[in-house]
Amino acid sequence: MTQQPGFGPDLVEVFGPSQRDGGPDLVQLLTPEGERVHHPEFDHDFSAEDLRGFYRDMVLTRRIDTEATALQRHGELGIWAQLLGQEAAQIGAGRALRPQDYVFPTYREHGVAYCRGVDPLNLLGLFRGVDHGAWNPNDNNFGLYTIVIGAQALHATGYAMGIQRDGDVGTGDPERDAAVIAHFGDGASSQGDVNEAFIFAASYNAPVVFFCQNNQWAISEPIERQTRIPLYQRALGFGFPGVRVDGNDVLATYAVTQAALQRARDGQGPTLVEAYTYRMGAHTTTDDPTRYRLSDDVEHWKLKDPIARVEVYLKRNGLADDAFFDGVKQEADELGHHLREGCKALPDPKPMSMFDHVYAEETEELRVQREGYAAYLETFEGAHS
Repeated sequence: MTQQPGFGPDLVEVFGPSQRDGGPDLVQLLTPEGERVHHPEFDHDFSAEDLRGFYRDMVLTRRIDTEATALQRHGELGIWAQLLGQEAAQIGAGRALRPQDYVFPTYREHGVAYCRGVDPLNLLGLFRGVDHGAWNPNDNNFGLYTIVIGAQALHATGYAMGIQRDGDVGTGDPERDAAVIAHFGDGASSQGDVNEAFIFAASYNAPVVFFCQNNQWAISEPIERQTRIPLYQRALGFGFPGVRVDGNDVLATYAVTQAALQRARDGQGPTLVEAYTYRMGAHTTTDDPTRYRLSDDVEHWKLKDPIARVEVYLKRNGLADDAFFDGVKQEADELGHHLREGCKALPDPKPMSMFDHVYAEETEELRVQREGYAAYLETFEGAHS
């Protein structure tokens, strides 16, 4: 059989050993060994307080994920989307935001939600099935979780075009100029919605950052099956810059995302940030990753743990003492208790509440449906509306 061009050894060149570790273009400020390095374009000065804050945020975010996974295993949640190993990508991006910036998440942005002040119990309520996400997006500029894969990229682009037309971009006022960030994974990058969002964002120079957490697995589909080039290079085909950052390096993720957001706020248009990381856990709690990936790969990425490298750096440079680490552990334990007890105490929704937030103003069709369902419930003894 004649080999077709582009389907042979060249695939190894693109996804060879160096590429699997991020490749030569990877932006990194803290190595897996906890060594501080510098980058000519994305360097940043971090105070000891900044570093301790990043560590604390990642530890607490991991505890949210651990507790939610355990709650699902005990039948308290219907499902949970794990983020184990992706804490640096989320905390770095979340802490780079300004209050006026707006976030459009997927269903896995638990760390970003934490950064925006969303009570983790609200996340559990969604996965427990007692609400659709009980937080108000207007309170913290953090949108509701999006289950439809890639849809949020279009939502983000439209919102970005809106604030652009409202005059909230490029004014030079740091308290007014705003940007939008859309989170999605490598699997969603293959969706038409994401690519359509790229086209609109480029065409209208929209102030949006597309933040792709490339955890290398679209459920069971490896990244090699989805793209022939690194994802960040796709941006050039749409006419805007792309950058690949070490997604297990919270310092680099913060610096790159901050720069991309500021570029958007200044009116310079969209950027694609590819946070190169690894999904240490399952896609969701219904998934068994041992069926499609090698344990050697998981062990390789354990050595790149985002929390461990910051801990090493803090200890090696005398920036945090035992009291600090003990305090973070105690805070994580208290958070775990809060989530366990709070999850079990979440009230079941009233049946009629499903009609409350369908439209801003009730339509005639919805009114008929509401009244019909209310009449149906009345046929049951002890029914509650």
